[in-house]
Amino acid sequence: MFGDLFEEDYSSVSNDHYGKGKKLKTKALEPPAPREFTNLSGIRNQGGTCYLNSLLQTLHFTPEFREALFSLGPEELGSLEDKDKPDAKVRIIPLQLQRLFAQLLLLDQEAASTTDLTDSFGWTSDEEMRQHDVQELNRILFSALETSLVGTSGHDLINRLYHGTIVNQIVCKECKNVSEKQEDFLDLTVAVRNVSGLEDALWNMYVEEEVFDYDNLYHCGTCDRLVKAAKSAKLRKLPPFLTFSLLRFNFDFVKCERYKETSCYTFPLRINLKPFCEQSELDDLEYMYDLFSVIIHKGGCYGGHYHVYIKDVDHLGNWQFQEDKSNPDVNLEDLQNEEIDDPLMILKAVLLQEESNLIPVDQLGQKLLKKIGISWNKKYRKQYGPLRKFLQLHSQIFLLSSDESTVSLLKDCSLQTESDIRRNDQQLLKTLTSEPPGLNDRPSCPHWFDVNDSQVQPIKEEDIEQQFQGKESAYMLFYRKSQLQRPPEARANPRYRVPCHLLNEMDAANIELQIKRAECDSTNNNFELHLHLGPYYHFFNGALHPVVSQTESMWDLTFDKRKTLGDLRQSIFQLLEFWEGDMVLSVAKFVPAGLHVYQTLDGDHLTLCEIEIADGEDIFVWNGVEVGGIQIPAGSDCEPLLLNVLHPATSSEEEQCQQLIDSPYVFPSNAEIGSVFTACAIPDGVILVNSAESVGEESWTTIPKEDLKKTFREQGLRNGSSILIQDSNDGNSLLTKRGKWITSVNEVDWLQVKNLCQLDSEEEQVKISATLNTVVFDIRIKAIKELKLMKELAEDSCLRPIDRDGKLLCPVPDNYTLKEAELKMGSSLGLCPGKAPTSSQLFLFFAVGSDVQPGMEMEIIVEETISVRDCLKVMLEKSGLSGDAWHLRKMDWCYEAGEALWEEDAALKELMLSSGDTLLLIEGKLPPLGFLKVPIWWYQPRGTLHHWKSHQDQTNCTFSQGGVWRANSIQDAPSDAHAEVSLRYLGDVEISEDATLGELKSQAMTLPSFSEFSIPSPAFLRAWTVESRRPGRLLRVHYQRLREYKLGQRTEICLEPLQKEENLGPQHVLLRTQMRLPGKRAYALPVDLVWDTARGWTAGSLRHRVADFYSLPVEKIEIAKYLPEKFEWLPVPSWNQQITKRKKKKKQDNLQGAPYHLKDGDTIGIKNLLVEDDDDFSTVRDDIGREKQKAFALGRKKRKPFVCGAATSPLLQRCLPAPVDQKLLSPSTSGASDSTGPTLLLQVLARFLVSARCGHGLRALLCHEQRGRSIAGQASALVTRSVARPPRLARTWPHHRCQPADTLAPTLEPRHHLYTKID
Repeated sequence: MFGDLFEEDYSSVSNDHYGKGKKLKTKALEPPAPREFTNLSGIRNQGGTCYLNSLLQTLHFTPEFREALFSLGPEELGSLEDKDKPDAKVRIIPLQLQRLFAQLLLLDQEAASTTDLTDSFGWTSDEEMRQHDVQELNRILFSALETSLVGTSGHDLINRLYHGTIVNQIVCKECKNVSEKQEDFLDLTVAVRNVSGLEDALWNMYVEEEVFDYDNLYHCGTCDRLVKAAKSAKLRKLPPFLTFSLLRFNFDFVKCERYKETSCYTFPLRINLKPFCEQSELDDLEYMYDLFSVIIHKGGCYGGHYHVYIKDVDHLGNWQFQEDKSNPDVNLEDLQNEEIDDPLMILKAVLLQEESNLIPVDQLGQKLLKKIGISWNKKYRKQYGPLRKFLQLHSQIFLLSSDESTVSLLKDCSLQTESDIRRNDQQLLKTLTSEPPGLNDRPSCPHWFDVNDSQVQPIKEEDIEQQFQGKESAYMLFYRKSQLQRPPEARANPRYRVPCHLLNEMDAANIELQIKRAECDSTNNNFELHLHLGPYYHFFNGALHPVVSQTESMWDLTFDKRKTLGDLRQSIFQLLEFWEGDMVLSVAKFVPAGLHVYQTLDGDHLTLCEIEIADGEDIFVWNGVEVGGIQIPAGSDCEPLLLNVLHPATSSEEEQCQQLIDSPYVFPSNAEIGSVFTACAIPDGVILVNSAESVGEESWTTIPKEDLKKTFREQGLRNGSSILIQDSNDGNSLLTKRGKWITSVNEVDWLQVKNLCQLDSEEEQVKISATLNTVVFDIRIKAIKELKLMKELAEDSCLRPIDRDGKLLCPVPDNYTLKEAELKMGSSLGLCPGKAPTSSQLFLFFAVGSDVQPGMEMEIIVEETISVRDCLKVMLEKSGLSGDAWHLRKMDWCYEAGEALWEEDAALKELMLSSGDTLLLIEGKLPPLGFLKVPIWWYQPRGTLHHWKSHQDQTNCTFSQGGVWRANSIQDAPSDAHAEVSLRYLGDVEISEDATLGELKSQAMTLPSFSEFSIPSPAFLRAWTVESRRPGRLLRVHYQRLREYKLGQRTEICLEPLQKEENLGPQHVLLRTQMRLPGKRAYALPVDLVWDTARGWTAGSLRHRVADFYSLPVEKIEIAKYLPEKFEWLPVPSWNQQITKRKKKKKQDNLQGAPYHLKDGDTIGIKNLLVEDDDDFSTVRDDIGREKQKAFALGRKKRKPFVCGAATSPLLQRCLPAPVDQKLLSPSTSGASDSTGPTLLLQVLARFLVSARCGHGLRALLCHEQRGRSIAGQASALVTRSVARPPRLARTWPHHRCQPADTLAPTLEPRHHLYTKID
């Protein structure tokens, strides 16, 4: 319990165990919320630390403890920055307490975190989730703090504030000899059982005597015999702060179980300890203590929750109730009356109401309580002393009797007439009687708060009485001496006595919190809108469709949802400078038929939240009437429905035959069902609707003729519903009494089973009749009989589905139905030897290496509980391989090696592997868990020395002898000179994820290939991630751990040499700036510029930074970002410029957004307007690049289409190296050889497969064409055989998903280089 906090040796001073056993804490995505109206901060619960939070809040609201801790400076305690240094002497616990108290005082957050503090305790996550006893924690924490402060000026902090002594005495009745024993205490433990309250318990402990007599005599040392004696205990020394621990938990020896005392146990707000002390000669004020904290336990003896009632001594919080805030003007004049707090006026008013003006002093206190609702002791004693003493001090007004038992007013003491006194005092008493006690904010009114972990709420003083008894009752009481007075400057001043270094830290943290909250507020209130522009759409087949492509017709706009619809309309007007006429904004949605327009947005004064615009909403921008000259139906009533209409086919003699044609049709929801006849050009007939609920079932219901005038929506039809049109005179269909339709058309109700057991059989395949509920076992047995095979196969065979490529898939369990096995009617199954896997087994494919040809995988059946290590051994044994330098990877959807199976001891079931998955045996041992194997590259930006260029190959982006990686252009495509990148492979580094970036650089410098570079230290290296064969993300912080960068197992790092050390912060952006040469269309060599974006990513901020860097007036420069893929320069406007160019998503007030997307490493061109005043940023090289792009695009358009079925796809035409005669590709051409066309086609398919990285999609495309089906396997094998990838480039290839031809075309740009060698 409490982890290392129990250890009281000096090890808690150092940081040897700092953070030991801790798990990584997940950082919050959003900044913490600011403080509530109380202006006090709570403490977050780590899972079970409510007891710790309550104790820490009590210590925090003990100003003397807090300020004594603050008085210890770094010269005594050390610094947290030095905690990792081995020789540094850092006292972590007091430093973390200081920091926590400063956060509670000054940091503007709803709740502080105790993570760093519990780390200093040496607690693990298990300790943070386990609840302990707060009384025990109080003693252990004080002990650990005393140990940590040994050797400092605060070594006696705990003793000075909390240490007291008790003296136990035994007095001999014979010789009066006194035997004493003194005990020290930091807190007093008092009984609860059979005791009415705290004062009663103290009376039993320190007033009553225990008598030794009769059979229980005491042996007196002086008398040297057994005598009668009396034993007693007294408080000898009282500390400034007194803590009482209540023994709420006891043990029932009868029931043998623990229980909690929930009986009533009272405790006063102010207590006089004089009767319980050894010395009672001092004034009563010396023994007065005021309650200032009550730790409360809610629950039973085996669990519960802690919170604390705390008195705000320094008035740091806002003690105002919600009802006070709602009625701030109630009795305002009365509450501001200064006479309310004058006890002299109140006592005079009470005595004037008595006929004889004479009253006993005891009754005077009672009448005062009755009139104002609060006793003298609670309201005035702290400031004015006891009531009798107050009356004695004002003898010119009050007359006390000789025995001080009665009091009266002197007749000649009035300062004004008696009538005036009575009138004023009656008004005063009326005010006091009507005023609820405890609701004002006067100095004499105590401010109490309920601090419940993160929540802080004000409470009234009388609420404390609710904690006397019950399951939620007081558990610890904290009192402070009444004479302890706080200085006036500490009142409502949270910065009082806080050290300067903590003040600066908290001020900086508050600024950072404000920035994060502003960013988070902007992020949370921004959402994406998809703008669909009317001029780019046409109305076709009942819905809107793009004229060109979805990309061209839809623009994404990021907008603040707190702005109004009018602001959105104005922004779109500025975005579309070509727009003329009215602009109507309507909510649109994609339906299966296309894009449909729903309601029109009205109310320009309403915010987007008020009109309920959602994130990702589709907005159609049009004139509100027509699109392309066609009036557009809008609204949910006319939503288009995509229906499947089945109707009999018509022969050439216009006779209907038995074959059914399934055609999709689009109808408005409010159209009549009878309009189906018109759409299908059928004069008359019977309409039937498939009313089956589940997929795969059919239940046709006829629609009566009188219902044909109902709409599709009224009939309950949805998208995808099926409609059958049957001739009313057709005899091939029957209408039953229930309205069900039974068709005579032959449906597929069979499965084809092939004999793959390599046994002689009369039949190679048979058709087995089945339904969706047929069990696979029955099909297998029936197939064995019809194939006339041996009966022994019934015990040792299985059925395996066969895909379109002829590959055998995972065996189907015998106990599955066809529906459960997801087998469709008409599917092909293979009858194979061997049993199917059981429910606890997995059927896996596996292969050796990553260059796997389809159909060449091996198969294995293993238990799903087998570990990865054992599975690897079995696969190696079956493959005939040996050694332990192998690991497993799961094949991904691109038929490539995916993520490795890192956890070798984990079961396959735990890794979510399922039957049918393919695993790859890859040579090479994985790094240990928590380690990274990082390839290191050397990066030299353009314009600096390239002394290894002579070693590079002349082929497209391949490795040379020197390991240089150059990203050049493909043949027939323009080169990308501005984005030219040289990367040289240095080697691999295996390093822990907990290592820092600096340690990675240091380890990289030990590689043999690094020896030819003269780098003085890791600080002279800049690290980038490698993305798409180029530097991607900049890794900034030298001491940040690699785990925090979230690099992943496939990350590669490139290192760039620096001329001097740099220390980039999170707000810094690194840009490559180039000054334009006057009179030339060229630029000087790039120079690195660091831009601080702390004040925003605005164009004005960047322009000022560039102007300062080049010592030019800001109004005399123009800057532009270079877009290497387009060979274009995008000008960055000045602050007051309004950008309204076409296709700009919004105002350019944030360079992080579109169209700039500014990031580290971008090139910025600078033009000096003092020597050159034009708008052209381009260079001669840019002109050449654009011309080559145009020529390349034009050449692709001129290529003729193929005649071959698969080759006619426009998706494949882009892969041709040059225009080719169609006859060479047509298999039916007599003038070509049998192999020329298919061979050239295979080369084209190979080029496409490599560029698109989508083998499965290509095979599917080929299988859709009858002529291409015979060469699909050849194409796949040729591509697998012809692709020769460099060993270090496999990870950085661009991956493309299978897409339609019109959407994949933009991905085949010249910048995507092909690593292909066509035979």
